[in-house]
Amino acid sequence: MSRTFIIAEVGVNHNADLEMADKLIDAAVAAGADAIKFQTAIPELVATGFAQKASYQKQTSGADESQLEMIRKIHFPLDAYKGLKENCERKGIMFFSSAFDMTSLAFLETLGQFCHKVPSGEITNLPYLREIGRYGKPVILSTGMANMGEIEAAIGVLEAAGLSRDRITVLHCNTEYPTPMQDVNLRAMQTIASAFDVVVGYSDHTEGIEVAVAAVALGACMIEKHLTLDRKLPGPDHQASLEPDQFRAMVAAIRNVEQALGSAVKRPSPSEIRNAPIARRSLVAAVPIKAGEKFTADNVLAKRPGTGISPMRWDDVIGRVAPQDFDADAFISL
Repeated sequence: MSRTFIIAEVGVNHNADLEMADKLIDAAVAAGADAIKFQTAIPELVATGFAQKASYQKQTSGADESQLEMIRKIHFPLDAYKGLKENCERKGIMFFSSAFDMTSLAFLETLGQFCHKVPSGEITNLPYLREIGRYGKPVILSTGMANMGEIEAAIGVLEAAGLSRDRITVLHCNTEYPTPMQDVNLRAMQTIASAFDVVVGYSDHTEGIEVAVAAVALGACMIEKHLTLDRKLPGPDHQASLEPDQFRAMVAAIRNVEQALGSAVKRPSPSEIRNAPIARRSLVAAVPIKAGEKFTADNVLAKRPGTGISPMRWDDVIGRVAPQDFDADAFISL
């Protein structure tokens, strides 16, 4: 049974508040997440002053400000991430962060995080991908807004930079917050796995937990899901996030699904073997049968319990001579 790696995506749901970030770390630990992920950016290196916000961002964080103004509000300075990493380590959860610019990327590498995450928006950023590939660490590649050709090209850049394909996990993703169910297209995750021979997972932006759980049943080895303390908080991602109780329920459901998937072998389970004699049937006398009479379809019947001759031996029994008297409901014996 494989264990799904579950990432609590805090991202910028801390609203640049270290106390809130600390509470989110505690919530991720309590929920049973394997890792917690932040987002790191120097705003002026990410967006121009005239870059517009996405429509969902305008709805959740106001339509008047620019993307740059929004980013400035919701990111920590670089020096905050060392403390966040140490906090995660003290509390027993793995830390990493997605870099949104080259300076942030280099800084996160100095922190020694265990992997690097390529956000969906950077999948077409060649110098960024090349730099990540040079680090040689495991890479998580999100594919929101990407087509198959763009995924192939990004993997190619990482490999050309020296990263082996078996160190790349590709996450199927849809970059709309929250993602409408009709746009999830979860089977595309399996297409990616087959086409590129990579480990796959799913980064979920839908409301609720069912799609993330379904992804595990379809073969996701990694699940990433946004975590917030309150979906009503101001900020771009809170609405498409799970609150702590919901996140805990998702983790529990995923762990149940992992057990339920089992193996590909079809056989009776230990818990059901004892039920076979009760639920299955045996050949019995439908009416009293005298010794020397033939067994026929009129005097033999299949009834519970299943501790006698199996009805699968019907053809062996019908037409043979009864070796003794049988009362009605008595097990047939040859």
